[in-house]
Amino acid sequence: MPQSTLTATAGLSQQPVTAPKARRRRPAGSALAWLFAAPAVVVYAVFVLLPMGRTIQYSLYQWDGIGASPWVGLDNYAKVFTDPELFDTILNAIKLIVYFSGIPVVLGLAIAATIRRIATSRLAVVARTVLFIPQVIPLVAAGIAWSWLLSSTGLINQLLSMIGLDGVTRAWLGDFATALPAVGVIGAWVLLGLCTLLLLAGMSRIDPALYEAARIDGAGPFREFFSITVPSLRQEIGVCVTVTVIAALASFDIVYIATQGGPGNTTMVPGLEIYYRAFVERQVGVASALAVVLMVLVLVCVLPIQRLTREESS
Repeated sequence: MPQSTLTATAGLSQQPVTAPKARRRRPAGSALAWLFAAPAVVVYAVFVLLPMGRTIQYSLYQWDGIGASPWVGLDNYAKVFTDPELFDTILNAIKLIVYFSGIPVVLGLAIAATIRRIATSRLAVVARTVLFIPQVIPLVAAGIAWSWLLSSTGLINQLLSMIGLDGVTRAWLGDFATALPAVGVIGAWVLLGLCTLLLLAGMSRIDPALYEAARIDGAGPFREFFSITVPSLRQEIGVCVTVTVIAALASFDIVYIATQGGPGNTTMVPGLEIYYRAFVERQVGVASALAVVLMVLVLVCVLPIQRLTREESS
C-alpha cells in the first residue's frame, strides 16, 4: 500500500467519531391525548370561561340587558359593599356556612364512626341508605317537603304541641329570628349523607393495627376517635368542608323554594339576589359585579382549605 494512503488512513483513524444528534420527537401519545381532550376543553371554554369573561365585562357597565350600556368602572363593585341590601346577602351566605358545613361534617364524623363500629350489622346498610337519600332527591322537592314540615301547621309544630311545647311553635320559615337557621337546617340535612359516606370511605382505609395498638395501650373509643380517626381523615374532611362551603356560598335552590329570600331579606343570599337583580330589576351590571364578588369569595374560602389539607396530608 502506498505511503500516502497509509498516512491518510492513520489521520482519519485519529479523528474522534461523534454520534449523530438524535432528533427530539414528541411522543405520539401527546397529540392523541390533546385530541381526546379537545371536546372537553372547547365545552369548558364556551360554557365556563366565556361566560366568566362576559360577567366581568358586564360588571363594569350600567346595563339593563337591552339598551345602551354606559361605562361605570368599579362603581358596581362599590355598590356591592356599600349597599346594605347587597352586602347583607354576603353575610347571610357566610352565616349559612355554619349550618351547611359545620353541622354535616361534625355529625358526619360521629355517624360514620358509629356505622364503622357496627359495619357487619344490617343496621349499618340501612343507615347508609337512609342517609344517602337526600342526595338523590331533587333540591326543589326537598325544599317543598321541608316547607310543609316547618309551616305553622306542619309536622314539626304538631310534634311540639304533642309534647306540651305549644309556646315554641311558630312558622319557622316565616319568622325573622328563625328563617335563616331553618334554611340552614335544610341544607345540613341535604349534605349530611354526602359527608357521612365520604368520611366512612376514608375510615375504611385506616390501618386496623392502629386501633389494636391503641386498645393495647388502654385507649377508649373517644381517645381512638380523636387520636387516630380524625387525624387520618384530614384529606376527606378537607373535601367535605370544601364541598359544603361552596354549597353554602352558592346556595339558591333551597332558599328560592323555601323562602324566596324572605321574610324581608333575612334569608336573601347572593345567588338569589343575582337572579332578582338581573332578571327582575334588570340591573345586569350590579348583578354581574355581585357574581364576581361571590366567585372571589368562594376562592378565598376554598383555596386556604385546600392548601392546609395538602400540607397536613403530605
